[in-house]
Amino acid sequence: MKQGFLIPLYNHGSTIYPVVSTVASHGLPIIIVDDGSDDATKQALEKTLGAFSLATAVTLKENRGKGAAVMAGLRRAREQGLSHVLQIDADGQHDAGRVDFFLAASAQRPEAVICGYPQYDGSAPALRTGGRAVSNAWARIVTLSAELVDVLCGFRVYPVEKTLAVMDPCFYDRRMGFDPEILVRLYWAAVPLVFYPVKIHYPQDGISHFRLVQDNVRISWSFTRLFFGMVLRFFPLLFRHIRNRVE
Repeated sequence: MKQGFLIPLYNHGSTIYPVVSTVASHGLPIIIVDDGSDDATKQALEKTLGAFSLATAVTLKENRGKGAAVMAGLRRAREQGLSHVLQIDADGQHDAGRVDFFLAASAQRPEAVICGYPQYDGSAPALRTGGRAVSNAWARIVTLSAELVDVLCGFRVYPVEKTLAVMDPCFYDRRMGFDPEILVRLYWAAVPLVFYPVKIHYPQDGISHFRLVQDNVRISWSFTRLFFGMVLRFFPLLFRHIRNRVE
């Protein structure tokens, strides 16, 4: 097993250095995917790469969305011979103190995706938490299962080859719809999903690229496509659900 980190980056020049500094202490390769960031972020990224020898960058010439950045990072991870990558956001919202636990959990369950589910403090916007509840309800519908505790938290350890095997043949939303869609499709492919809590903090001066209307529309469209995919898989999923309840 060879683990590493995957950090999608878009215009978080003020936080990328401290985030990388925190994960660099684990002595593992770090893949940063610059998703068409502005000049200030590119300068911060160059400084970060110069300071941490384990960090490398993938550069997308124009902004293509978080999903596209994660997909590019997973492909680079395969090129580097990594078997598992922990995805952590560049904005510093994820509790990096959970890194050790998640990496250890992945080592114990290398066949699984180790997924975070959020524990919010008082900084979380009500509209974000409400929208998350809707997405999680849809995930239960399109999987016929309550196993997917949360589908939007980006703090996850992906098994690289299994994720690419599911990802490459399919059309995915390249933006905010990617996080829920990849988990649903991994579940459909019988890849185990294991969930653990991670604290989430929204700083007052933090930069969020989540667009309330546009991204909720994209996520809704993703679940619409997934619903029809569930219909095609209805009986195998139903049988799996019944078998799991019996066991």
